[in-house]
Amino acid sequence: MKKVFNTLAHPGEKELIFGRARYPLKTRKGLVIGGGKVYPELNFTLPPMNINAQTLPEIKNIYRSVITDACDRALELNSPGLVIELELLIEMTLNPDFAYEITAVIAEELNACFHKRGLKTAFRVTPNDTRDKNRPPVMRSGELLDKILITFEKCAKAGGELLSIESTGGKEIHDDALLNCDLEKAVFALSIMGARDMEFLWEKICKIAKETNTVAAGDTACGFANTAMVLAQKKFIPRIFAALDRVAAIPRSLVAYEQGAVGPGKDCGYENPFLKAITGYPMSMEGKTAACAHSSPLGNIAGAVCDLWSNESVQNIKLLGGMAPTVSLEQLIYDCRLMNQTDNDSALVLRDLMIRSDAYLDPQAYIFKPENIIAISKAIVNQPSPYLRTKAAVETAFDILHKALKEGELTLPPLEESWIHVIEESIQRLPSDEQQFIEQIMPKLDSSKFIAGEYDL
Repeated sequence: MKKVFNTLAHPGEKELIFGRARYPLKTRKGLVIGGGKVYPELNFTLPPMNINAQTLPEIKNIYRSVITDACDRALELNSPGLVIELELLIEMTLNPDFAYEITAVIAEELNACFHKRGLKTAFRVTPNDTRDKNRPPVMRSGELLDKILITFEKCAKAGGELLSIESTGGKEIHDDALLNCDLEKAVFALSIMGARDMEFLWEKICKIAKETNTVAAGDTACGFANTAMVLAQKKFIPRIFAALDRVAAIPRSLVAYEQGAVGPGKDCGYENPFLKAITGYPMSMEGKTAACAHSSPLGNIAGAVCDLWSNESVQNIKLLGGMAPTVSLEQLIYDCRLMNQTDNDSALVLRDLMIRSDAYLDPQAYIFKPENIIAISKAIVNQPSPYLRTKAAVETAFDILHKALKEGELTLPPLEESWIHVIEESIQRLPSDEQQFIEQIMPKLDSSKFIAGEYDL
């Protein structure tokens, strides 16, 4: 049965804090995520190499080595627990047997460390959404979808515990919307196309999780709002546009939880603090320790309400301090160690310092102030559908940012100030009726880039 989120699980600002979720998740080996501690979540990938049947034995040895080194370092640094994420590469999702064998190797090492040395661990597996490999993508049928679902099943049976994906429904329209700073098309891609695809896909993922006794953890708008963040970082689009694209992604990602996901939300979903406020489920976040993967204006504030603290992803290459995944894990553990030294009062002090260090320097960070998370999240749950929720989120966030700019809490470069009026006009063109919005946008889209029937359009 579909869940309905029409109130906030964390309605107060003081309730939004790292390591504490209204509905903690207890894992197989006894980690309680969101139950009072923040745990490191290590994400890593291969160095540049071919992935095929001939190199699979070498690949498995690399993953085994990464895990044994990570477990050793976690024990040496007295980490109370460790979460591992395997982000499968395209070739691994296209070959589910590869994914199964790699997952089994990692699970074997984690199980051995738990039984022999007592390190509590959890294991997230994230297949690649290969449906957009072909353009226009076929989203609801075909070999690519079948292989994604088979990969989930095989990885769950091989020892994966937390199931996640970075799904891409609507990206074929959203990419151009970003490059053209077209807010209406971005809203359409996220709230109509993305939300409908999420409902279709996450019904299937949650079914697999139930059948395999695993956890449907959550999705991420990485391919959408994080792309906006990177483009803003490179000064290709205004930062205020990227901030609004971030909040526009929240209702789309919420659909996974409506279908039955229970967290922890995946690390690269910077929309996760809003989802935590709405659902009460624990969330993984990344920030300053994700600089190995990408830059962001959210280095500290991203940690303010996290339950897992992640490095995003790092290649298994040699650094002066050791192999890069082990080095990243050490950084994560020290961050978590600091957060876990706090009581309720000092946790709020540390949280607020994280917030103040970033919030007033970029509109993308300002929306993550707890009072703004609450206001935007309330606006979302007060609406009945993904489109109306997205419209409300964008309107509320724009009002918050516009007020902050007027009062001098935020500043924008002169080149970006001219966009405020343009964005405001775009928001005013969003109708209150979903069908009217669809009819308004469809003639403006390049029909060669997507298959309307794949989104019930």
